[in-house]
Amino acid sequence: MAGKTDVVVIGGGYAGVMAANRLTRRDDVTVTLINPRATFVHRVRLHQLAVGNDEAVVEYAEVLRAGVRLVVDGVARIDVPGRGLTLASGGTLAYDYLVYAVGSGSADPRVPGAAEHAYPLASLEEARRLRPVLDAAPATAAVTVVGGGPSGIETAAELAEEGRPVNLVCGGALGPYLHPRGRRAVARRLARLGVTVHAGPEAEVTEVTRETVRLRDGRELPSAVTVWTAGFGVPDLARRSGLSTDALGRLLTDETLTSVDDERVVAAGDAAAPSGLPLRMSCQAAMPLGARAADTVLSRLAGERPETLNQVFGGQCLSLGRRAGLFQFARRRDVAVGFHIGGRAGAGVKELVCAAIVRQLAAEARRPGAYGLHRVPGGAARERALRARRAASPAAAGRAA
Repeated sequence: MAGKTDVVVIGGGYAGVMAANRLTRRDDVTVTLINPRATFVHRVRLHQLAVGNDEAVVEYAEVLRAGVRLVVDGVARIDVPGRGLTLASGGTLAYDYLVYAVGSGSADPRVPGAAEHAYPLASLEEARRLRPVLDAAPATAAVTVVGGGPSGIETAAELAEEGRPVNLVCGGALGPYLHPRGRRAVARRLARLGVTVHAGPEAEVTEVTRETVRLRDGRELPSAVTVWTAGFGVPDLARRSGLSTDALGRLLTDETLTSVDDERVVAAGDAAAPSGLPLRMSCQAAMPLGARAADTVLSRLAGERPETLNQVFGGQCLSLGRRAGLFQFARRRDVAVGFHIGGRAGAGVKELVCAAIVRQLAAEARRPGAYGLHRVPGGAARERALRARRAASPAAAGRAA
């Protein structure tokens, strides 16, 4: 290809920054990163921002290679045939290759009153909006956190450690990813902090009012502030732009993360659905996916066949306030096992992981190509799942092959 190749990355989160840094390995590639904010959001610390013990942001100068052009804007539409973008500000931008790394955000709760009276916690702006509301609420006022996943558990623990009375409404199991041993350890820590856990199908939220949260079994929980962490959604940019997506709106790709519609569009992170079998939404998946997406583009530029996805997981780590945490170990296919690290040691591991995320991005910025976790062997379970899917539905599998 004569001249420079323009690669545009939409989204400056974990996947997008990793991809942008890695793409600078070639001198004949110009890399543009489009993001609506001028700073990198360390999303795994948003629950800390909400209670005021961390700002959850990092300057891009710390994690983004100097040669990457940062455009602070949003994308209104992708013109796939014309290989161009319409920006939210009204401008346009052309590309030769596009990395779609728009991430995820709060899902529409679809529960009466939740949109009006509950505070989501999936973005920087949402956390910043919640913080003064919590500060203004009396210390003795009850706070309800809806959602029994990592965000809900971490937020509930952080609030309770400050001395607030907290209800954690799971609407199902507490920490559904966790092994029963890990789940019991989390439950014990929450109990020591004074968190009241409401789990099981009867604890599903049916209505949120200004001062209460109503559950399916008829209970009404007093709630001066309701924090909503249940569920995530992805931006509808791909769908609005005519690209094929799954039911949630994630971009459908093959196992090289290439769009099933156009080989010049590659996806990474929470908004990617490789072969219709998306990975668990997490920074643990986002960064390897960002590296894989960049390698796919670089392979095509080199005239080579891109490698396929080989994602493995190590588990899940949770902060349980500032003085305790839990690291849940898992098999590489992302199934929790009976071993975990808890207490102060668990808190230490969690902090090491949070710091390591920034260090890994910074290391890739200093030396593009240094990151290698996306190459760790262990993708056999995914390959078996793909074979089973193809056998069950050859037509659907062929579309994402």
